[in-house]
Amino acid sequence: MGIEVVVEGLTKSFGKQSIWRDVSLTLPAGEVSVMLGPSGTGKTVFLKSLIGLLKPEKGRVLINGVDMVNSPEKDIYETRKLFGLMFQDGALFGSMSLFDNIAFPLREHTRKKESEIRRIVMERIEVVGLLGAEGKLPGEISGGMRKRAGLARALVLDPQIILCDEPDSGLDPVRTAYISQLLIDLNAQLDATMLIVTHNLDIAATVPDNMGMLFLRRLVTFGPREVLLTSDEPVVAQFLGGRREGPIGMSEEKDAATLAAEAGALVPAAPRVIVPQLEPSPGLPPRQAVTRRRQRVMGMIDSLPPAARSAIRDTYAKNARAATLTMPPAGSGA
Repeated sequence: MGIEVVVEGLTKSFGKQSIWRDVSLTLPAGEVSVMLGPSGTGKTVFLKSLIGLLKPEKGRVLINGVDMVNSPEKDIYETRKLFGLMFQDGALFGSMSLFDNIAFPLREHTRKKESEIRRIVMERIEVVGLLGAEGKLPGEISGGMRKRAGLARALVLDPQIILCDEPDSGLDPVRTAYISQLLIDLNAQLDATMLIVTHNLDIAATVPDNMGMLFLRRLVTFGPREVLLTSDEPVVAQFLGGRREGPIGMSEEKDAATLAAEAGALVPAAPRVIVPQLEPSPGLPPRQAVTRRRQRVMGMIDSLPPAARSAIRDTYAKNARAATLTMPPAGSGA
């Protein structure tokens, strides 16, 4: 099972430029979470801070008792082995075949024999649907295939925490749909804790158990997906609706005068419909995270906003009705 990641009061700057301040959240063990936000809000910086590649000025990231910000470097290095990281562009070595790219972490961090490395690499290549392409160079394949190769490389050390940085960037809607399904399928197979950084609304609507959003150097919200998907906070509503009207501008936040002018001519947004979360592909086991999440969310439901409470109850009621309809009749012997 995946590992819980606890973030407490994380603050990061580059020189005088504040990236985000006082970010606190918990990634529940084995669940899939998404971090949304407009471009330039520090989502990739957040991922690199979780894994200890960047050092925030304040706060803690606790994983199995190790603080990825303040613990000794040897402890951080060992804990980093629990992670698999999928970079935006795949970050593949251009002179290496896909096989050698995917095998690289095994050769670098383990003492496994080449026969064992080959078995593991070919298993991961099959999982991401790249069988037959293992001999190709990164420059000989499409961007979507490079992303899947990067994901396969992130999986070879059997990570308990998987971080995906913009897995949809540069992909068309069809390939994005394939990536979304692949991420759900991986969670079903590995039960790993997953955090996906994206600004793709299709991924956000269909993949995660939990959602958060970064904007204006702060964490706007983080929690069960229904909280963000039903939120009436202006920046969330603008982002999810893909509208010009709202706090997000082309380069930075809009000034007060612009927001006031927009408010006078604002057309109410259509009610948002919460689409069902993706299910694992046929033949795969059910996601273990689903049961754990339900217990966790129902335990906190009275503390959630009314719209989120209603959406959660509606979702579980529909799931219960669907399960009843698919059950064989009593005495059928099935």
